[in-house]
Amino acid sequence: METNQSYQMFIPTNCLFGAGVLNQLSSQPMPGKRALIIISNGKSTISNGYLKRTEEQLRKAGVEYVVFNGIEANPTVSNVEHGTAAIREHGCDFIVALGGGSVMDASKAIAVMATNDGELWDYVMIGSGKGKSILKNPLPIVAITTTAGTGSEMDSAGVITKEDTFEKAFIMHPSLFPVISIVDPELMLSIPAHFTAYQGFDALFHSIEGYISNGANLMSDMYALTAIENIAKYLPIAVKEGANIEARTRVAFGNSLSGSVMCLTLLTSQHGLEHALSAYHQNLPHGAGLIMISKAYMSYFIKNHACDDRFVRMAQAMGMVNATKAEDFITALLALQKACGVDELKMSEYGIAENEFETFMRNTRDVMGIMFTSDRIQMSDDDIVNIYKESYK
Repeated sequence: METNQSYQMFIPTNCLFGAGVLNQLSSQPMPGKRALIIISNGKSTISNGYLKRTEEQLRKAGVEYVVFNGIEANPTVSNVEHGTAAIREHGCDFIVALGGGSVMDASKAIAVMATNDGELWDYVMIGSGKGKSILKNPLPIVAITTTAGTGSEMDSAGVITKEDTFEKAFIMHPSLFPVISIVDPELMLSIPAHFTAYQGFDALFHSIEGYISNGANLMSDMYALTAIENIAKYLPIAVKEGANIEARTRVAFGNSLSGSVMCLTLLTSQHGLEHALSAYHQNLPHGAGLIMISKAYMSYFIKNHACDDRFVRMAQAMGMVNATKAEDFITALLALQKACGVDELKMSEYGIAENEFETFMRNTRDVMGIMFTSDRIQMSDDDIVNIYKESYK
């Protein structure tokens, strides 16, 4: 089983993990005196009491705060611009990102623009981004995740959509690692079943892609396999029994590990292919898009014998202890999707049409081309289009 014997690891986040750890936030050293609490434009953070609990912890710590609720799913450049304006208007010196991956990703971009001139896309290194260096350290971030999906509480990157060019790209800087990360499974108990599944599969694919990437190494392998094992075993339980704190804890654990995997090796092009889908169709949850293309995508690498032994090992980690062939991974993957009730997702239900596949292919090449460098076998343009075709329902 080929793996790189060397790696570089830099994850400087103070992570508090476990049920009830939000109550420990006030005892942590705060990175500033006035916070912008960033939440989504939905209602769950408020209705479930998570915002109130966070505000109480900040008051105990002697921190003043202002709330900004302008982040949507698949956050956009305009979300970032409005958040940046709020930072400057209220004189905030750090950010509390309270929510899921969209909130944490947007917060990272807002943290950059709060201290640097110009436009966000000036600092994006891919697609039409200008690739300028971030000269001034972004504002520090306290990340309080309410979902188990993106792993953004443990990495230094944020994904943002540029609406006018349909680019879903990332911004990255070492200073964007959260200073403090709160991973409290109690904040995840209220997530609806379908979103629990979408988010869990996003986390799962972070580790799957990291494990089959050509940059996989000793450390990323250890994290990835442990994450795959925990998510595969406990995600169906979390979907069916939302109040099961052990299941929520184990899926959250797998998610945070997957976030660390992304700090150790680059993901493969599966994420690039999905980014094209949700860049053009903003209502498509990222995890749902990944699920839709996963069978065809992974089957491509299995048919071409990219890393048979790694697919066997993942199938074993997913519960098929007697797996002996790479195809067993597909069996395990589809069984997990069925157990989580997401085996019948249809692109057509999100407005995706078959005549868009060429556009998606060009988009993923132009915007997320860097992710193809992590693939063990290089796909042709026709291969990419065929994956979309095979995935279409």
